[in-house]
Amino acid sequence: MKLSFPRLGRHPRTAFTLIELLVVIAIIAILAGMLLPALSRAKAKGQGIKCMSNLKQLQLVWHFYADDNGDKTTTSGYVRPVEPTAWVDGWLDFNGANPDNTNTAALKDPRRSKFANYLTAVEVYKCPADQSAVRIGGRSHPRVRSMGMSQAFGPGDWLDPAGFQANVTSKKYRVYYKTSDIVDPGPAQCYVLLDEHPDSINAGGFANMMVESPAAARIIDFPASYHNGAAGISFADGHAEIKKWLDPRTRPPVRYDGNLTLNVASPNNRDMIWLAERTSSRNR
Repeated sequence: MKLSFPRLGRHPRTAFTLIELLVVIAIIAILAGMLLPALSRAKAKGQGIKCMSNLKQLQLVWHFYADDNGDKTTTSGYVRPVEPTAWVDGWLDFNGANPDNTNTAALKDPRRSKFANYLTAVEVYKCPADQSAVRIGGRSHPRVRSMGMSQAFGPGDWLDPAGFQANVTSKKYRVYYKTSDIVDPGPAQCYVLLDEHPDSINAGGFANMMVESPAAARIIDFPASYHNGAAGISFADGHAEIKKWLDPRTRPPVRYDGNLTLNVASPNNRDMIWLAERTSSRNR
């Protein structure tokens, strides 16, 4: 038996012309150009939310410590034994031979970190947007911390515009060794922790100078600006927020090399005025 099949008609072979292909590529490029900035902003926003969550956890631990220690707060900290009540110790840089850069065990050691008895999740100490790392043996290792604590919690080394450690002897500006000391500004307006610029961060304290005259404003340490030009910041009442910096001088580019000049004049910098208002006040 012979099988027969219907004959298929002959159809012309179709394909994209060069012009059509170029049009498709152009449309894809336009769509990518529209979507990528939105995705980047969404990623930054997500990182900002995670950063605020980290800061809230650290701020809660800060309160736990005070509750368990007769209302005494941790201090911002240099390297032990200078401040034995420092919230963390060590000095961050980009030197692979410096163990402080990568030593997460120190953050779990109550002798070195006063938060250690309450917090073992070391990733909370670092903003998710901070990509700072050091090279050890040809491999890249992330640094352990991106948060700094206001130096008003301690001797207030940089508060007095007279210079480093002037406030230690003059007591010109308030410092806080107990939560009950936080009266001006009050707890809702007194910042405790913030994201610090990766090329600025070193010890556990974040230094900013009180602004007695807008024209004399200075930047001692630089805050981070990971979150679309903003940084996470927490306050003594327990809340955290994302602060958008308004002055471009507050937002130097990140280089991840530590070569950022600190303690620079920044006349009429609204960000430094805003931060000073939430740091301390004159002793009466």
